[in-house]
Amino acid sequence: MAAQDGPKLLWNPENVKDVAESIGISLADEPLRLLTQDVEFRIGQVLVEALRFMRAACRTTLTVQDVSQALKVLDVEPLYGYESTRPLRYGEASIGSNQSLFYIDDEEIDFEKLINAPLPKVPRDMSFTAHWLAVEGVQPSIPQNPTTAETSSKELLPKGPGAHPALAALAGNDNVSFRPSVKHVISKELILYFDKIQAAILDDDPDEEKTRLREAALESVRSDPGLHQLLPYFVNFITNQVTHRLDDLFVLRQMMELAEALIQNPNTFVEFYASALSAPVLTCLMSRKLGATEEGTDSVRDQYQLRELSASLLGTIAKKYSKANALLRPKLTRTCLKNFLDPSRSPAVLYGAISGLAAAGGLEAVRVLVLPNLKSFDAAILQPLFEKGEGSSLEYETLVGGIIKAVQTLVGGLDVVSNGVNGVDLSREAEQVTDFLGPTIGRRIARLAHHSLNRAILEVRHLE
Repeated sequence: MAAQDGPKLLWNPENVKDVAESIGISLADEPLRLLTQDVEFRIGQVLVEALRFMRAACRTTLTVQDVSQALKVLDVEPLYGYESTRPLRYGEASIGSNQSLFYIDDEEIDFEKLINAPLPKVPRDMSFTAHWLAVEGVQPSIPQNPTTAETSSKELLPKGPGAHPALAALAGNDNVSFRPSVKHVISKELILYFDKIQAAILDDDPDEEKTRLREAALESVRSDPGLHQLLPYFVNFITNQVTHRLDDLFVLRQMMELAEALIQNPNTFVEFYASALSAPVLTCLMSRKLGATEEGTDSVRDQYQLRELSASLLGTIAKKYSKANALLRPKLTRTCLKNFLDPSRSPAVLYGAISGLAAAGGLEAVRVLVLPNLKSFDAAILQPLFEKGEGSSLEYETLVGGIIKAVQTLVGGLDVVSNGVNGVDLSREAEQVTDFLGPTIGRRIARLAHHSLNRAILEVRHLE
């Protein structure tokens, strides 16, 4: 209880205990706490004196010489040289009467092998030169950058605790190189939180309590301020689930909602993961088949609702992160346009493409990329789809509705007040719009009798 009532220790008492046991001293809890406090005070005293030497030399970086001078001022013998970076191994020897003596176990070296080993190469003189490491993410082929063969050869170097660079040089290896292993360490609490979020989101139980749990998990991701370390894991989780669960509409929708929650969180920096997060969104937007092979109106409606959610999410990514990544928005728009102009695509893919194009590209993409191609699109895709009969009526109407919705973004939706314009021949405008957009889309736009929309469409004819 005495150790708990005292001040909180910054220095780990176990370190002091290990050093004491290494010289044969056994400490109780109270002396150990007092000795640890003294160690903290002495270290702080050395640092204060070293900082004085640093400021006296008009420097902002603390050096080894500053610490040595501080030790001399405090009448402490300074340290000379450095110990090995390898972890110390302690041995234990019994000196009688059940007393243990701890000592540092030194490594035994065979002098014959050491003497007969070839000497390492003499290092070259230090020199500096400037070159482009990468240009817009692409590594140029210059002598300073490693080639593909060199990169693959590095993977064949010995790894593990025995792959020490000095030992490799003594063994005669010319290309002595090592890469430190750096792991992304996160706390156990975050790992547990990540597992709980996964389990809650993927639980498709229709029970009301499970539904509230899913909503609470998404709300936590949407507002929790401490998720920046889990961001790459969430992005990887979304990508893997979308890639391997294309036959499950529930999982796909949950992944889109999880991605939306990550983007809405004001404390996460998704800019660096915008491109990686766009890939699963594009998959849910323009995949040929989403969900199981079930027939019925409800199944088709759920698929189109998932594509609408993906299109909205794609537009949010394109608008929110276009400043940090200048190539992101054109890349997304180009991908949607390529699929929209492909006559071999299914109506569902075409619907996702036009929805994503309008959301990611915005008003200018609809004016410049969509409207000039609608007439040929009508003749090549819409009319053959209409001639197939009632079996494709739902897909046909949904696709036409998606195109009209994209065209209406030219005026921000229909405004009933602006329809009544005196002195305007709407019938003449309807003929021109039908001739420009094709019979299917043109007639439906003409039925709206919206003068501002007609004028915005007809202005595109003069852009060519």
